[in-house]
Amino acid sequence: MKRILSRLGAFAGGVIALSVSLSVSAQSQEPVKLTLHHFLGPKAPAQVDMLEPWAKRIEEAAEGRVDIEIFPSMSLGGRPGELIRQVRDGVVDLVWTVNGYTPGLFPRTEVFELPNIHTNDPVATNLALSEMFDTYFSEEHVGVKVLFQHVHAGQAIHMADREVRKPEDLKGTTMRIPTRTGAWVIEALGANPVSMPVPDFPQALSRGVADGGLIPWEIIPALQLQDLTDYQVELAESRRLGTTVFQVSMNLDRWNSLPEDIQQIFLDNSGKDWLREVGETWRRIDDHGIDIAVKAGNQHIVLSPEETAAFVDAVEPVVARWVEEVNGQGIDGSKLVDAAREAVAKQSN
Repeated sequence: MKRILSRLGAFAGGVIALSVSLSVSAQSQEPVKLTLHHFLGPKAPAQVDMLEPWAKRIEEAAEGRVDIEIFPSMSLGGRPGELIRQVRDGVVDLVWTVNGYTPGLFPRTEVFELPNIHTNDPVATNLALSEMFDTYFSEEHVGVKVLFQHVHAGQAIHMADREVRKPEDLKGTTMRIPTRTGAWVIEALGANPVSMPVPDFPQALSRGVADGGLIPWEIIPALQLQDLTDYQVELAESRRLGTTVFQVSMNLDRWNSLPEDIQQIFLDNSGKDWLREVGETWRRIDDHGIDIAVKAGNQHIVLSPEETAAFVDAVEPVVARWVEEVNGQGIDGSKLVDAAREAVAKQSN
């Protein structure tokens, strides 16, 4: 009996020692370290109010097994238009980037950049993007795992020194826009488009290369646009002239190398609840941006319903132009437009 008890004691002691050893090993295991590269500055609302909170939630949920280091301002090298290639090639693990910075790479998600699709609700458009992703957009995202896509509050008019109340007021001006569909909007309004990443916009204004641009309010404080413009113009009911689609994506091989429970943590913190929060965040920081401009003495012009209708009518042909072009690529553009409008309307309700 004593011999049996002795063996049981030795066995129990071994189990305890093994458990302690495994626990110590787990605690001492190095966390998964991930780099997240993007094009705006470290104090931009996109980093402070979205990317940092998102990364922190994932790190906390993973209980120290994930460490996400954010590199703003293209500090790991390259230009904003190269971000998607960097993540595909594994130069970085994660990126936050503008889909339209690489024209032709994401033709289907362009539907949400078109005028009169997104109107004034980034929450609804975020959810519509997510709703349509598996059916319509997933095939475009080769070599990456898309964690979430989102939009900002939408493109509004910033002018250096010209008041704008009707499309004719923009005739002959040079206007900055980040995407090719945005360039079509500018052309439809009688202006000359100049494409550039948003960090280049202040210099373009100061040098007179651009008279203004289409860009949301949220970027005003980050780029000090209140000092470079006199007028901020939007349509009635905060309606905008299209929007920009962004994505946060991970290199696909890096994603596949993660343990399943870590993958699930990323998914749990990038779903519909997060997309609602992101939309609300961008609306809030957009309101903050216009407040900064008004306090600096700029004029915030909200067009009347009649003035708004003139802009809406002027840019609607852009949709038909886009449909015709993507149809030539074998994409049913009309189907995408109808699906996007239906999804936005559904989520708005």
